[in-house]
Amino acid sequence: MSGAVAVQRAPVSLAVYSMWRRELTRFWRQKSRLFGAVATPLLFWLVLGAGFGGSFSHSASDSDTNYLEYFFPGTVVLAVLFTAIYSTISVIEDRQEGFLQGVMVAPVSRGGIVAGKMLGATTLAMAQGLLMMLIAPLIGIPCTAMSFFYALLALFGVAFGLSGLGLMIAWSMESTSGFHAIMNLLLMPMWLLSGAVFPLSDAHSLIKVLMYANPLTYGVSAFRSGLYHSAKSAPAQAAPLTACILVTAAFAILMVMGSIRLANRPSRNGR
Repeated sequence: MSGAVAVQRAPVSLAVYSMWRRELTRFWRQKSRLFGAVATPLLFWLVLGAGFGGSFSHSASDSDTNYLEYFFPGTVVLAVLFTAIYSTISVIEDRQEGFLQGVMVAPVSRGGIVAGKMLGATTLAMAQGLLMMLIAPLIGIPCTAMSFFYALLALFGVAFGLSGLGLMIAWSMESTSGFHAIMNLLLMPMWLLSGAVFPLSDAHSLIKVLMYANPLTYGVSAFRSGLYHSAKSAPAQAAPLTACILVTAAFAILMVMGSIRLANRPSRNGR
């Protein structure tokens, strides 16, 4: 009989659950993150909405949507973006504390580690988005059970894809300062060019090309279409709802595949 000891791999579901629960526990212990994730987008919505409201053109839409109402879906997506992305910064913190190195050499699937991290970030982002969505009826967006369902479905795709994007970047970073720099350089332009702040139809032709190439454009459009699913009129969208959902789903899948591929690379120092 061989003297080698067989190491039994832990179930993937256990790895996913453990990492998911750890992300939620860490977030709950940092109350300032909860306040910042909600207060910052709300401040954006109130300040920018009040500032740009007077110059907002209705030419891009056949509805009577005012700017605060138009800007609201983009603000919810911003809250989801902040939470999903900055939840993945825990990868860098875990590496610095030595936790990630221990997990990577444990008999667990690296795909399970990635899935748990992404689901944790997505759950937190969805919770923030849901809190923001409670304001929708107060500003004139007609919400029914069906429109709420479609909006949450679109928001889940956005949160999951952004969590994967953040995880891919964080996995390759050594410092939180570098992560913040990359995120600000990449994500704010993505959000600004997603139709969250101004309608695609009002943009310059070159900006329109960038907006159509931006996967977040379709996520914002899908979320806005979901919110207005039961309304008689709604702001113009980048594409039909089905196309927006498909693009958002494809983006999320690509981010998952990219994150798992990075995690499965031959590692050194927990990377």
